Amino acid sequence: MAKEKIVLAYSGGLDTSVILKWLKETYDAEIIAFTADIGQKDELDGLEEKALQTGASKIYIDDLRDEFAKDFINPMFQAAALYEGQYLLGTSIARPLIAKRMVEIARAEGATAIAHGATGKGNDQVRFELTAAALAPEISVIAPWRLEEFREQFPGRAEMIAYAEKHGIPVTASAAKPYSTDRNLLHISFESGMLEDPWFDAAADSNKDMYVLSVAPEDAPDQAEYIELEFEKGDCVAINGAKLTPLQVMETLNEIGGKHGIGRVDMVENRFVGMKSRGVYETPGGTILFTAHRKMESLTMDRDVMHLRDSLISKYASLVYNGFWFAPERLAIQALVAESQKNVSGTVRLKLYKGNVIGAGVKSPVSLYNPDIATMEADPTKAYDQGDATGFIHLNALRLKVSSGVEQNAKK
Repeated sequence: MAKEKIVLAYSGGLDTSVILKWLKETYDAEIIAFTADIGQKDELDGLEEKALQTGASKIYIDDLRDEFAKDFINPMFQAAALYEGQYLLGTSIARPLIAKRMVEIARAEGATAIAHGATGKGNDQVRFELTAAALAPEISVIAPWRLEEFREQFPGRAEMIAYAEKHGIPVTASAAKPYSTDRNLLHISFESGMLEDPWFDAAADSNKDMYVLSVAPEDAPDQAEYIELEFEKGDCVAINGAKLTPLQVMETLNEIGGKHGIGRVDMVENRFVGMKSRGVYETPGGTILFTAHRKMESLTMDRDVMHLRDSLISKYASLVYNGFWFAPERLAIQALVAESQKNVSGTVRLKLYKGNVIGAGVKSPVSLYNPDIATMEADPTKAYDQGDATGFIHLNALRLKVSSGVEQNAKK
């Protein structure tokens, strides 16, 4: 009788390496490891050999960077998504893509379950499993950190390291970096360890070595740099006149932004599971893209369309953060967003300087800005009669006057 097959989201780190071996022993199953290349760079080195050595029957290492940039990052940026006013959702947006590919592999391999190393206190468990529920409800999910037997065996990292050493699993866990990271094309995040103290200064000179994608703003060049981003229907398609794919856009902006110390965020956020957590993020390219996109919209998007879309930002961002990427309500909002972007085309010029992204000009062939109408000088088009504003103000003031009169009478 063939063994049960389980597809494991595998990073090669301590947790998923131990989980791989533990799943194989506990379930007497064939473990198929899966790693999504979504821009981790050298973190992928040696993964295939390590996974097979640890006990995987095979490993998929799939390059999903193009899909990530085109079908996940771009639509999210069109929606101007920003969680709790600060977080550009770098980890959140990657999870549905990873889970989507996992269930595809599970179906192709005839696996009955997928597994992940997300803890029972975090958001990722929800993101993985809601995606699986939406795309492949027949496939079960194994979350070892939510199993009491697993937690009893591994109450801390010391026990995991000892288990790894016992089974010949190479580990790189070190006290020199007492925090966890998650890197992809859009950002890198840092959490836990010393960062669990919200008074800990992650921007101090003594902590400069923690950062990966950007220099400290005070160490950025003293000379500002100008760049131009060209947009078509809400997506950046060229930088400084060079046509680029969505992947190339992110890679180019990350390099430029990192050089100028752009995109660092240190925040305490509200997790979906109910607790607050502290995270430090580097999102250099995403910060530039987000700013440029908003400036492009300011010139080309109808006022009420923009305000309607903006009224949905908090909802949309929460859907992404909480793992509802494939939910019908996110898809419905995305359809509205796509319609709002049809004229978001043109060029934005930005000035980058020591952590700052400064607008330096915007132009578009479909601009809604008319200097003849907006001018403080005489309007040659006669499109706007300033005298008309008197009636406009009177009508809008009517309800305020009525309300005020009622309140004054009530005080008598």
